[in-house]
Amino acid sequence: MLSFFRRKKPQDAATPDAPKTQHYSAEELAAAFPSAAPPEQAPAAPVAPPMVEAPVPAATPEVVAPATSTAPAPQAPLQTAQETIPEAAPARVLAPENFEAEAAAAAAVLAPLAPVIPAQEPAAPAADLPVLVDAPAAAAGKPGWRERLRNSAFARSFGGLFSRNPKLDDDLLDEIETALLTADVGVAATTDLIADLRKRMKAREFIDANALLAALRADLIAILQPVSKPLIIDRNAKPFVVLTVGVNGVGKTTTIGKLAKRFKDEGHSLMLAAGDTFRAAAVAQLQIWGERNGVAVVAQGQNADAASVAYDALQAGKARGTSVLIADTAGRLHTQSGLMNELGKIRRVLGKIDENAPHEVLMVIDGTTGQNALSQLRQFNAAVKVTGLVVTKLDGTAKGGVVFALAREFGIPIRFAGIGERPEDLRVFDPEAFVDALLPEALGTA
Repeated sequence: MLSFFRRKKPQDAATPDAPKTQHYSAEELAAAFPSAAPPEQAPAAPVAPPMVEAPVPAATPEVVAPATSTAPAPQAPLQTAQETIPEAAPARVLAPENFEAEAAAAAAVLAPLAPVIPAQEPAAPAADLPVLVDAPAAAAGKPGWRERLRNSAFARSFGGLFSRNPKLDDDLLDEIETALLTADVGVAATTDLIADLRKRMKAREFIDANALLAALRADLIAILQPVSKPLIIDRNAKPFVVLTVGVNGVGKTTTIGKLAKRFKDEGHSLMLAAGDTFRAAAVAQLQIWGERNGVAVVAQGQNADAASVAYDALQAGKARGTSVLIADTAGRLHTQSGLMNELGKIRRVLGKIDENAPHEVLMVIDGTTGQNALSQLRQFNAAVKVTGLVVTKLDGTAKGGVVFALAREFGIPIRFAGIGERPEDLRVFDPEAFVDALLPEALGTA
């Protein structure tokens, strides 16, 4: 037993050798550690950050490569940016997105597009320009009258009368007579026209209704031809004074604004006198027209003396060497003798500065008033000696025939006709264009 224990002691002593063997094995492991390192590196999951770092530098070289190409580098990050901003559909062009960092992306994108658009535009307008030039030229002539007056009741009545190819008989003359009376051509003028047509029809001068239509056209033009005298500005008169008169609501102030634009376009220097001191908005309205046309306006306070306003305006016009002075007046009924006498006072006051002033007394007549316009003109002519007429609102009235009655009874020149709301729709009166617009071009046409 003792020997056994004794033998066991050396074994115990050998046990310390075991650690030696373990030490050696550790050295061996240390020597063999490189081969055993991978298993230990596997637990080096904490080394995963280097694993993450490894892709990052892998991305950086990829970014560096696109940096030279400038296109692929932004693709991955910029696609995400495009997802946030769906409007960046042109983000396919990556270069502009790089410039977005410089706040110039939009400018970079628009810059290439701008030259492309103008390059196409000049080609198209080049072909359209002649058409655009021809269109206004045609509108300024007789077609413009027909367009504006086509919807008037006067034009519709005659258009319906001759569109059905009527027979040449007394019934046709009766229908023409009714249409003329309805349009306020006047009893006297209508009677003379129908009597002449009936006489010529019995003499067999008309082959058909088309020939009768041509004869009616010639007779209507003959009535208007003597009063077709455009307004001529005397350049020696400094200024040439135009006094506008008329009843309430005929459009005097608006007509003055349109005349101002016309005279301005013709090269005349202008001045306006706000003589309508009764209506609250009249002065402001005239001042607006003056601002639009770049024309000076002479005005005083509300309810000021209209003759005083006209006097001050004429003095200012002479001092400035103005070519044309247009004086507004308040609307008044022709039955109010006191107000009619005020017009006479304005005329006399202007004559104290210039014995020839006013050089033109322009009465504005509403074409919708019909035969009442005759009595209006009669009274105004007695008060201020009307020298010219402006007939407005002819494009939407059934009473346009009053123009023939005015021309036949008074013979006062019709200077302008209003056939629309635009400034260019105030036309110099043209008898042929006016009649052609009212009558159909031929049978079977409206």
